Amino acid sequence: MPSVPLRYGRWVSILGPVLLILLILHLIHADFDSKTTQDVIEPAAGLTIETQNNTTPQTDHVPPSCPTDTGMDDVLVVMKTGITEAQHKVPVHLRTTLRCIPHKIIVSDFEEDIAGTRTYDVFLNVSETLKQTNSDFALYNRARQGGRTALTDEDHTKVQNSVFGMTDNPGWKLDKWKFLPMIHTARYQKPDAKWFVFLEADTYPMWPNLLGWLAHFNHEDMLYLGNQMQIGPSLFAHGGSGFVLSHAAIHALADFHKLHVEEWDQITDQEWAGDCVLGRALSAAGIELTWSWPQVTTQSVWEQDMLHAAFDKNPWCFAPSTFHHMTPADVDRFWEFEQQWFADTNSNVLTYSDIFRNLIRPTLASHLDNWDNLASAGDDKEDYKGPKTPTSFAACAEYCAADPQCIQYRLTADLRCTTSDAVLRGKPEPGTQSGTMLWRVDAALEQMEKCEKVTWVTG
Repeated sequence: MPSVPLRYGRWVSILGPVLLILLILHLIHADFDSKTTQDVIEPAAGLTIETQNNTTPQTDHVPPSCPTDTGMDDVLVVMKTGITEAQHKVPVHLRTTLRCIPHKIIVSDFEEDIAGTRTYDVFLNVSETLKQTNSDFALYNRARQGGRTALTDEDHTKVQNSVFGMTDNPGWKLDKWKFLPMIHTARYQKPDAKWFVFLEADTYPMWPNLLGWLAHFNHEDMLYLGNQMQIGPSLFAHGGSGFVLSHAAIHALADFHKLHVEEWDQITDQEWAGDCVLGRALSAAGIELTWSWPQVTTQSVWEQDMLHAAFDKNPWCFAPSTFHHMTPADVDRFWEFEQQWFADTNSNVLTYSDIFRNLIRPTLASHLDNWDNLASAGDDKEDYKGPKTPTSFAACAEYCAADPQCIQYRLTADLRCTTSDAVLRGKPEPGTQSGTMLWRVDAALEQMEKCEKVTWVTG
């Protein structure tokens, strides 16, 4: 089984001139949110199963202005969040990506109202003994007793994400326990759903693309679709990228887990990544992962390399179903772009090619201050490509120009020059200067496929 690289890969035919200019100005001058979203590598369980004794199946209110017969009636959307992020990250989805979704639930470690929607306590039926004796549940127990007033500064502190996740963050440690209970909550809410789509609060879903993708599968098959990740021998779907379980798979998994709750409590306690625990449980239940990159991805739309292949797939003609690490501002901006695309074109999908040509390329600039285009190919590696000593931005530009493969470059605050053949919009970063060889971007675009048909991950 091949190991997975730490980092890979890095709906408007062409808009009319007026609309295009407005879009470019909006995106260039917008105050891009510089907050980096928390990368929570997900959850798994421990419960007394299935009763959900203080909840009843919920039918969400759909605004009268929403379209009907969209194909979403057979889908349950589950967004997972937590008390430390919910009020900040979830409301934007309720007014955009989740607004017209007929069947959705927000699962959390704290029951509360968010913009008129009630969250579900995902740990409601987890063993009280486990919740009282395992230190990972300290945040949950405090919130149960005191609500938001019980939160401490430590609960809100962002910590550095390491190869083992954010082990010093109370919310992150609790989060790994959510996955398996979430499976039972989802099945209880809509047992007849054909598809169960699981998202994080910083995951952006593109519903036309996702429905187009799912049309290639049979919900009666045991299907686990997601962005492949690997820890040791365990292969699993990255939770933040979003993943999908078929009707057959979620019922099989829930039935399997009911018979082995204590065993999987122990496994969860020993693991540091809850999405890995879920993958292990699915495998133990006889359900293997369908590798689904670039249908789903770990990167935000601003940080995804759309021009180069990974896992033997070039993303260019694929129609992505999700982006990850999307801030609330990112969600708002991409939602506007997506809605305009489908309003102005006859297309029912939005490919990476469409996104790059109509959103990313118009926002690129030859030089940006206080901006990081993430041009870091080879950075901090033995094969690092760039001047070895502190240098200037002009010298960094010359270095890139001398390399035919270089398209973007950057100079960090400590005067380190790094380069890349990828083309990314990037994100704000005080002290960093970024440059793009725009003529090389356009030359690369001339070489890219025209995408006469959409490519899908089908197995």
